[in-house]
Amino acid sequence: MTRKKTEEQDIEPVQSKDGSDIEPQAPAGNSPAKAAPTARSQGKGYALVAVVYLLGLCMGALDMGIVNPARTVIQNTLSVDDSLGVWIITIYTLAYAVSIPIMGKLADRHGRKGVYLLCILLFGIGSALCGVAQDLGNFWILIGARVIQALGGGGIMPVATAEFGTAFPEEKRGMALGIVGMVYGLASILGPTVGSAILEMFGATQWQFIFYVNIPICIIVLILGVKRLPNAQAEKTGPLDGLGILILTLMTLSLMYGLKNIDFFDFATSIASTDVWPYLVAFVVLLPLFVLREHRAADPILNLKYFTNANIVIAFLCAVISGIAMMGTIFFPQFCENAMMMKSGSGGYFIALLGVGSGVGAMMSGKLIDKHGVKPVLAMGFLGVAIGSIFMAFVACTWPSLLTVCATMIITGLGLGFTMGTPLNYMMLENTDEKESNSALAALSLVRSIGTAIAPAIMVAFVVHASAYLQGNLMDAMPSEVDVSELPHAAELDSELASLRETENGAKMLEGVDIPSLEDYRTIDVGMDSASGDGSFEMSDETLEQLKNSDVTTVVSACKALSSEMFDAMKPTIESNIQGGFDKGIASMQEGLDSMNAQMDHMPAPAAAAMTAQRDELQTVVSQMEEARDAVPAMLDEAKENYLTEVDNDAAEIQEAYQQTMNSGFKGMSLFVAACSIVGLVLLVPYKDKKRLAQSGK
Repeated sequence: MTRKKTEEQDIEPVQSKDGSDIEPQAPAGNSPAKAAPTARSQGKGYALVAVVYLLGLCMGALDMGIVNPARTVIQNTLSVDDSLGVWIITIYTLAYAVSIPIMGKLADRHGRKGVYLLCILLFGIGSALCGVAQDLGNFWILIGARVIQALGGGGIMPVATAEFGTAFPEEKRGMALGIVGMVYGLASILGPTVGSAILEMFGATQWQFIFYVNIPICIIVLILGVKRLPNAQAEKTGPLDGLGILILTLMTLSLMYGLKNIDFFDFATSIASTDVWPYLVAFVVLLPLFVLREHRAADPILNLKYFTNANIVIAFLCAVISGIAMMGTIFFPQFCENAMMMKSGSGGYFIALLGVGSGVGAMMSGKLIDKHGVKPVLAMGFLGVAIGSIFMAFVACTWPSLLTVCATMIITGLGLGFTMGTPLNYMMLENTDEKESNSALAALSLVRSIGTAIAPAIMVAFVVHASAYLQGNLMDAMPSEVDVSELPHAAELDSELASLRETENGAKMLEGVDIPSLEDYRTIDVGMDSASGDGSFEMSDETLEQLKNSDVTTVVSACKALSSEMFDAMKPTIESNIQGGFDKGIASMQEGLDSMNAQMDHMPAPAAAAMTAQRDELQTVVSQMEEARDAVPAMLDEAKENYLTEVDNDAAEIQEAYQQTMNSGFKGMSLFVAACSIVGLVLLVPYKDKKRLAQSGK
């Protein structure tokens, strides 16, 4: 009797043709026999089930980055500034993080099928409303639609990943999760590239197609999902923890928003900002309330025992690091464009190499996990990311070329493929019960989102810090002076005025008059100090914006715009100085001429004749000075044109200065990612890999 019961307990349910579970039947005969366990992945038609989940996963991952290249276009179309426009992405990130644990728990309680299809429906409705927002020209409809979209997107990944992680037998789990990691990694990395391609295809003003492209995919997934998806679910253990959901939502929003607003290069100031500290304080206050609530809940939204399991805590910490490494890729297009001196928007072609490397790494990691366990595979991933980042910092940033840039993309991509999804998902499933696989993976995704929230703030700080030196470095690369044609009669006037000052009458006539040496104006100094005279020159908002938004291919044009403004600012001062000296000299000499004319009226003819010759010479000098004075504006216009030509001639030096300055920011960013990856390697040391322990017989 005991043996019979044991055998019956070993029998696992098999699937019907529509994928639903049915009771196993004992073979014909007098004594029952144990049915062979059958993984859902071996059921008829499971390939179509896998496609349904992967389609949704791909769509959700793409949308994490597909909007990035269109953000400025969208905010300009809807007439909002940067401070509001950034919420197009921020609100999605926050709502996505809130949705993850809730949808994971609902999938555990009510089955994956219903929750997954609900998430797809929400994502489709949100996408449609995002497109409608452009037709209505309403920014707030877009924000609301992004929330709906994110609520759906937050449930797609953990549910789809849990299905693959539990549907395949344990010896093939790594391969299955490798497929998920490949699809998710490729879609996440290529999201901005796809967004740029859609904008190029339909036109920048037709950005609604970035969202409309999701609708047919959602419809296909919904139709196939209703017909083909199985709906296995865990038994309900108690009422849904509504209060826990509310507290966790507020905690998540507070933590994510506070972390996103920290400037890690000005930590003390930013932590004191009202955009940071109140939200972090709110998180700290809510945390013990959440713990207390979850201890009392019949069916807690988040299993607190995860945080007492050393293996799971290590997985969580590694997830934060993987989120940081993954978010570093959002700056790779800009790095590639800067390194290769390509126009903005063209760096996406290099990201394809990163995506290929990531896809290959994800597939390889899955198979290697099945053979060797998760710990060495994740270690290989962190090591690959560290090597790729260090190579980028010390080779690609120092000697940018097609070879070094491509090598960076491939090495880093392979490392990310071994890191991003497969090993961490495997670690989570390996250390939790199958009945809570959805919420377990949701918890992992939520923790990973902490890394994705912190990373952009830190990495932007590196780029911004480098940009602070950009204007000074560009000015150093630009010409500091410009040659111009000499003013009319310049040499002759300098000589005549010098001779005149040596005579008694001339010295008296020009006493206190400062007429500049005209030979000194063959060369004009150019710079910020020259433009204002006191170093207070400020460029216009338009030119400042052009300089801020320039890339390595447009920086010379931005410098020419800055140069033009500097000359326009310099011209009145230089013109006033030169012409003021001339006017004083002319006025003084005119007084002398008037005095000579008055004296000549009372002189004898011989004396008057001699003074007439002196007067005529002085009148010639006055006429020459007037001609030179009147030529000053034209001389300055010539200087401006000559300087702009010099800027064009120095284009290579200016581009190199821009490239090296920005590369210093990318270097710091890549070293930060490398340091985090090395920390990940250290964290893995105490991890107890169950597969390796089993293989070693321990």
